[in-house]
Amino acid sequence: QLDRIIIHQQVELLEAILGTETSSKYEIKNHLGQRVYFAVEENGCFDRNLCSPIRSFTIRIADNAGREVITVNRPLRCNSCWFPCFLQEV
Repeated sequence: QLDRIIIHQQVELLEAILGTETSSKYEIKNHLGQRVYFAVEENGCFDRNLCSPIRSFTIRIADNAGREVITVNRPLRCNSCWFPCFLQEV
């Protein structure tokens, strides 16, 4: 049972050097710092680099055995990345 979690984003060397965004990966740990889940964000390069704060994405969360336990989907909620007209929803 988890009463709190700690989420660490894994920064890739290419992302740090070039300043571009790649697909994000996260370790989800318990209060003792032990990894209990692993998450990967799926989306396109265009979304990550041009629509970053309002981009659409799917995050797949898996346990340590690699079994997917949660899928989080956030659709793009605007007509254009430049003119958002709806609030985001997950």
